[in-house]
Amino acid sequence: MKKTEKYEEKNILVLGLARSGKNAALLLHQLGAKVTVNDAKDLSDDPDAQELEELGINVVSGGHPENLLDEKIDFLIKNPGIRYDNPIIEKALAQKIPILTDVELAYEVCEGILVAITGTNGKTTTTMMLTEVMNTDRKKGKAFAAGNIGFPASEVVQKVTSEDELIMEMSSFQLMGTQHFRPSIAVFTNIYSAHLDYHSSREEYVQAKMNITKNQKETDWFIYNWDLPELRKLSEESPAQLVPFSRHERMENGVYVLDGTIYFRNEPVMEREDVALPGEHNLENALAAIAAAKLLGKTNKQIQDCLSRFSGVKHRMQFVLEHENRKVYNDSKATNTLATIQALQGFNQPIVLLAGGLDRGQTFEDLVPVLKEHVKAMIVFGETASTLIKAGEKAGVKTIRKVADVTASVPEAFEVSESGDVILFSPACASWDQYDSFEKRGDAFIESVNKLVHKPQ
Repeated sequence: MKKTEKYEEKNILVLGLARSGKNAALLLHQLGAKVTVNDAKDLSDDPDAQELEELGINVVSGGHPENLLDEKIDFLIKNPGIRYDNPIIEKALAQKIPILTDVELAYEVCEGILVAITGTNGKTTTTMMLTEVMNTDRKKGKAFAAGNIGFPASEVVQKVTSEDELIMEMSSFQLMGTQHFRPSIAVFTNIYSAHLDYHSSREEYVQAKMNITKNQKETDWFIYNWDLPELRKLSEESPAQLVPFSRHERMENGVYVLDGTIYFRNEPVMEREDVALPGEHNLENALAAIAAAKLLGKTNKQIQDCLSRFSGVKHRMQFVLEHENRKVYNDSKATNTLATIQALQGFNQPIVLLAGGLDRGQTFEDLVPVLKEHVKAMIVFGETASTLIKAGEKAGVKTIRKVADVTASVPEAFEVSESGDVILFSPACASWDQYDSFEKRGDAFIESVNKLVHKPQ
């Protein structure tokens, strides 16, 4: 980890504890800062808060008192999920206090090569694909995955040396809080409308995403999806070397597919059919990962060996088990309709779809054509259950059942399914109406499946 004197003896307020806040506070303390952590929840019995206090870090909990800014604050580090219309954030902005997220801290102390990956969908899979490729048949150093993937960058970066890579999955929430952040390689998988309940407009969402490349130099690389006209146009804003990837067109300076073979700059890398993960969206993820891996010096054989056995990421098109000739998949990370559409299009078998969650006002009209083509039955739950029922009826889905939650959806799915079917949990919605995170929602699904399959007969 690189040392920096930027934060030494500075007064820094960390807003929001959670895992990223805790590790940001610990890193800043290590860098010599005077740190105060504030969280809206009561942390009087929280072990993480107690650990920080034992180190001399001040913890204020049970609300966000604006008088925290009455003393001189040099920087505010906020949890990415805290919106910018939070009163204490608005007051800090009015006082021109720099507001950062922990990814900016990680960038400033990172010794290794930094790769940042964003996009509306596919960023988790691409991050893990690239991390595993980089660690395949490796003699020196290591690739570390961090960021929005569940491992705070401010924690992981402390292990990174000059022989390593830090591969960061980055959300729009994190990127919106960057100032000097500059990855050597930036990857942009795709762009669609999302998180408009957080961002004031789609334009703000897109611009937050484009922060991934705004500070890059001509010696850096920007990998992007050529098949999306919007990204093709946005790529013109990048100061880095452009490396496009495409499923449909030949890219002389990028990655593409031609006659079943994947090429990098006209060099054959591997056969498309050897990519283990199903679906065209996962092919795009593989193309992006291959581009970055080749730029970082990995051989074709190392790429082939990894991607031919890469079985996916937990909660993202995760194969759970096969029971009575029914294959069960957990796609809890599908928090928008595009992700669910891509999941559905990855199968040729009849599908029993389990879906539902937080109501953000969507109509699910874009789901109707793919429901009509792929889905034989739907089990719906959560705040969006009624709206999903309307979409299913419009698509002509013959069997639609409404249940209380994810756990209750599993026995219903097995009851309406037949031999040869796929049971796919792909909610098309965020989890927050009933579950704290998509991970907990996915775990509840997996637990329910295992209980049903392994219960005594």
